[in-house]
Amino acid sequence: MLNKRTLAAVSVALITFSTIFLAACSPAAEEGAAVPDTAVTANVGTNKTSPVVQAIVAETNVVEDVPATEAAVVPASQNVGDTAVTLNDDEIAGLLFMREEEKLARDVYLTLYDQWGVAVFQNISGSEQTHMDAVLAVLNQYNLADPAAGNEIGQFTDPALQALYDQLIAEGSQSVTDALAVGAAIEEIDILDLDERMAQTDNAAILRVYQQLEAGSENHLRAFVTNLERQTGASYQPQYMTQAQYEAIINSSIGNGNGRGGNGGGQGQGQGGKRGNGGNGRNTNS
Repeated sequence: MLNKRTLAAVSVALITFSTIFLAACSPAAEEGAAVPDTAVTANVGTNKTSPVVQAIVAETNVVEDVPATEAAVVPASQNVGDTAVTLNDDEIAGLLFMREEEKLARDVYLTLYDQWGVAVFQNISGSEQTHMDAVLAVLNQYNLADPAAGNEIGQFTDPALQALYDQLIAEGSQSVTDALAVGAAIEEIDILDLDERMAQTDNAAILRVYQQLEAGSENHLRAFVTNLERQTGASYQPQYMTQAQYEAIINSSIGNGNGRGGNGGGQGQGQGGKRGNGGNGRNTNS
């Protein structure tokens, strides 16, 4: 007969064996999923994407809706790393200036469309609004005040741009030919200014926006020149660019947003509030 101590030992052994056996036979053990309920595990071996990754992919696939003739302007990245970047004075001044210069283009085109009813002004004014929005996105990213906030059509914070707007409206109000030539001149100015601003920064987000704006402006320049020639029979001569710069754009295919990064050209007194490399004057040699 077994004594009480032996019986107790046997009972403990049987209980332990039963526990191990049941655990080994459970579905959780077969699937290798024997982890505490509070554990957080990676989603490995499935086709599912985590909600965080899905959100990031969705955000990076969003681009602005723009006319089919122009590549979409992708807003500057909102990645955490970008927000830690400090802009220098030239970069800040460039963003503030380009925000209003894109507004100048939009406002001139809207005003000349109201006067002459030529469709190209209305079409391109919509693209200029897209350009304005792209620059504003960068201003907001870096918490910079919008110089165009609260300004009506034809109103500008920058005195040089105000004077240029008044000059261009006066010129464009003389005839349809003059109006279309003003449109082409604005795009020349815009391209040269963008070249200058791109030379002042190595910020990838800013460069990306500037390059896409420049590609759009090159498309617009070709559009205004084509409309001028077809509708009026007049030929256009560059007013701010060198002849070589102008012909390189006119003879190229539709811009793709890669930018050219030139330094501008032209002679004479500066226009459009530009500073520095002389790419801002009316070309008197053409």
